[in-house]
Formats: sequence, C-alpha cells, structure tokens
Amino acid sequence: MLIRRRRMPQLLLLAALLALTTGCGTVQSSEGRASDAAQEVARKAGERLYGQRVRTAAEAGYITAGLDGVEVLRMTGTSTHHGDGLEMVVRTSGSAFNPWLDAQEVTVRRCFTVRVSPETKWREEPHEVDCPDGPPLAFAPPPAPPRLPHQELRAKLPKVAKGGRVNEAEVRRAVAALNLVPPIRTEVKADDGMVGVLLSVRGNRSDPQDCLLARVEPGATEVWVPPRIQRMPGEGGCTVGNALHPLPPPH
Repeated sequence: MLIRRRRMPQLLLLAALLALTTGCGTVQSSEGRASDAAQEVARKAGERLYGQRVRTAAEAGYITAGLDGVEVLRMTGTSTHHGDGLEMVVRTSGSAFNPWLDAQEVTVRRCFTVRVSPETKWREEPHEVDCPDGPPLAFAPPPAPPRLPHQELRAKLPKVAKGGRVNEAEVRRAVAALNLVPPIRTEVKADDGMVGVLLSVRGNRSDPQDCLLARVEPGATEVWVPPRIQRMPGEGGCTVGNALHPLPPPH
C-alpha cells in the first residue's frame, strides 16, 4: 500500500499530461503561443488604421509607431487610398508561459506585414516575414491644424444697428482683412437681410470638422462654434447655411 500511495502523485501528473496531449490535440508550444500573441499585436495595429479615413504614409506611420510594443521597420506606398494603399512591416513581441513545460515566461519578437487600403478586410491577418535590417523608422507628428480666429473675426465684423441694413461687401472686406492662411476656407453669403460667414478647415470623413460660424444682422453680430455632433461628417453644421439659419441644438 505504501508503494502505491507514493506512485499516486506521479500517476496524476502523467494523467494530466496525457489529457493535455490527447483530448484536445497536441499542446501548442509556448513559443508558438508567444508568436500568436505577437501576431495579435500586429493585427490590432491594422485595426487602428482600418476605415474610410484617408491617411498619408507619414500619418499612418506616426500612429502605428506610437502603439505600445510596435516598431515600424518598412513602409511602402504614399496613402491608404492611393494605388494599392500602404504596406508596413512591423516588429512586435509576444509572451507565453506554460507552468507544465516552461521554467520561465517565453518571449519572442516577430515581424509581420500590415496592409491598409480600401480593399483591406476587418481583422485581416498579418503575415509573418523576415525582419529587415536597420533601425525602426521615425515619423514626425502631423502638423497641427491652423487656429480659427474667433476673437479676431468678432472684432472685425461690422455691427449694424436695429433697423439698419447689412452691407455684404463690408462683411467680405472684414473677412479678407483677417489675412487667413490657405488651409482655412471662407464662405460669405447674404440671405433675408442677413450675412452669414463660414471659416473652416478641411476635415476627414470620420472626425468632427473644425469650423467657425458668424452672422451679421441688424441689431446683432454673432460668432460661434457649432456643437461637436453638428460638426460630424454629414451633419451639416459646418456650412454657411447653418450660420444664416442655425440648426436646432442637439438633445
């Protein structure tokens, strides 16, 4: 009986190992699991860039290189929506630990291709490739959009007394006197005794647009930024029509 009892822990350990290698197939090695984890990091990098927003190679590289545990080693293409889109080679790492097989955690570094184009599928699987020689690429942050001159516009626009008449040409001269930089687009329109003004910066198809509205009418000159929800693509908040006839406030 004593011999049988001493052998019992060994038999239990053997049974556990057999269960791992038979019932569900061969157990994946820790290195294989770590490689899968590294691939998942690369897949998430592709998901971060997925969508209809157009991104330049510099912008996509800056975003990807800023992700935790991701290095960009190679970039091909100029834009996510030009030609075949972008293809990046990224280096990631993954870790795994199996207490039955490993003395310590296993960590690997692997390289994968990440494609971003209008034809890219959601959660597209990155393919493992040999890591190219050389250090990771460095990407400068994208330039900040120009500031829209809220207070300057308010100061330049004419103030018309009640019962007076708004002069569209005078409003246009006031906007021109701001000497706006080229990325800022302007639009001025008269309607029903009022003159509306739009200052905007070209946006993308996913984020709120940056814009400034103004309306000059007898007895009131107003300058404001539409609510964020109205500045989303397709909501119509950044239009000169919204300056003349404002949309109802969001609920």
